[in-house]
Amino acid sequence: MTSPKFKVPRGEIELAFSRSSGAGGQNVNKVNSKAEVRWDISSSPAVPPAVLGRFLSRYKNRLDAEGRVLVTSERERDRERNIEDAISKIEDWVMSVWERPKPRIQTKPTKGSKRRRLKEKTAHGEKKRDRKVSRKDWAQD
Repeated sequence: MTSPKFKVPRGEIELAFSRSSGAGGQNVNKVNSKAEVRWDISSSPAVPPAVLGRFLSRYKNRLDAEGRVLVTSERERDRERNIEDAISKIEDWVMSVWERPKPRIQTKPTKGSKRRRLKEKTAHGEKKRDRKVSRKDWAQD
């Protein structure tokens, strides 16, 4: 289940534009170059169900109220480049969860690590015991 490069189907995205806060000089005050890209990943046939589950668990904070992926880009001065930048972000996120993660194989601690842990515990207890003032010391004062 590997994919050389995932592409978001362009017909499934919704675009909105607003004024950017980035560079652009006088142009920034009159051109809506900030791109907002919304994509309903849950209903997209391009995403396998296993990938969809991993995507929704990792990027749930990137979803809007309707459950669509929401990405904005105002990196560039040009509207079309901001659209491509936002779409490439989504594609990178999907590719990051495309492969199923390897399950962790739990290992046992080594004998040496157990021995070191117990030695440290004993040394710590002795250090605390040495700080303790005994009743005999109180009686002599």
